[in-house]
Amino acid sequence: MDQKIKLDVNSEIGELEAVLIHPPGPEVENMTPGNAERALYSDILNLSVAQKEYSRLEEVLNKFSKVYKVKDLLIETLNNSRVKENLVKRICTNENIPGTIDYLLEKPRKELARLLIEGVVMQKNNLTRFLSQDRYSLPPLHNFFFTRDSAIPMLDSVLISKMANKIRERESIIMETIFDFSGLFNTRTNSAMNPDPSITIEGGDVLMLRKDILLIGNGARTSSQGIDLILEILQNQNNGKRHVIVQELPRSPESFIHLDMVFTILDNDSCMVYEPVILKENKYQTVHITIDNGRVKSIKEEKNILEALKTLGMDLRPVYCGGNSDLWTQEREQWHSAGNFFAVAPGKVIGYERNTYTLDEMNNNGFEIISASDIISGSIAPGQYKKMLITLEGSELPRGGGGARCMTMPLKRKEVT
Repeated sequence: MDQKIKLDVNSEIGELEAVLIHPPGPEVENMTPGNAERALYSDILNLSVAQKEYSRLEEVLNKFSKVYKVKDLLIETLNNSRVKENLVKRICTNENIPGTIDYLLEKPRKELARLLIEGVVMQKNNLTRFLSQDRYSLPPLHNFFFTRDSAIPMLDSVLISKMANKIRERESIIMETIFDFSGLFNTRTNSAMNPDPSITIEGGDVLMLRKDILLIGNGARTSSQGIDLILEILQNQNNGKRHVIVQELPRSPESFIHLDMVFTILDNDSCMVYEPVILKENKYQTVHITIDNGRVKSIKEEKNILEALKTLGMDLRPVYCGGNSDLWTQEREQWHSAGNFFAVAPGKVIGYERNTYTLDEMNNNGFEIISASDIISGSIAPGQYKKMLITLEGSELPRGGGGARCMTMPLKRKEVT
């Protein structure tokens, strides 16, 4: 096991030092068109193509940062027999399959880690199971490669998410166990896994903009009650003045499920925005909450995110998802995660190459467009350009409903000056 990591995530763009990922495996393919919607997909993916595309992301990340994998850390965690037993019992109780506990506990840790992620095929050994249309007693974690959602590193702590859909709750349980017991992390864990069904929080909705500024989306996956829970945590920490900016999101289409699908930070002075939601006059509120000395000092409505941030000393220039001239183009490219970028350093971001109008907009704003292959091969050095967009091939991964930010969980970033 590596030396312990002290979590330190104080921005969206600080130079990346450690990141957690989960490359997609057979769990992504263990679905049919009939149950894809229940698995939160709009289509089924070609696993071999998705894995090839994802491997390019992993190789790029390795050029900038230390990369950790969820499955490796889970296997390491399961080496502790007490932790293994508690995790299995917790999962099986949560998913109402107590009869599967002994079966799982008999498995060696590598096989158990695989089953907890890829699923357990139902044994058709009684009439109820024989008649069941379900293939799995423990369903596969189809969405786990969107590592961002299940836990939220904030400064030196991590908030375990309360997922909006029960099919994803196991992701948070696994992540909480890893952060608490893998031995890799020096951090404190807060959990949002509250029995109150109104509380939901997912990492795609939470952006750490500055040590004192959190930006949170309020929509289909993160409820107002979930945001209130975050406010309580911040008040209990009593770390001086903190600002929480809340952006209300549309509930449909499904491409708006998280804030990072319509807004991400690119550099010290620029951000990617999906204009119809973020900047147009509409019914979606932007609310600015100020916490000071452990209490909520003020709650007020703002014109939009950029105006709110400007009052706090963050003057960001908008770069438009899909360009800013044609609504149809904006809608098409936003659907395939054109607004979802992951920064490996200030002004150095990763995104999909398929969104050509967004790429043109980035280029017009000073970003050199670089293919992942050029970074991986070393023909272009990470420090060769001050601003760069590193492009990934994306035919299958975008169909899963997310981009580079969705698929990465930063653990440690350098300070932004």
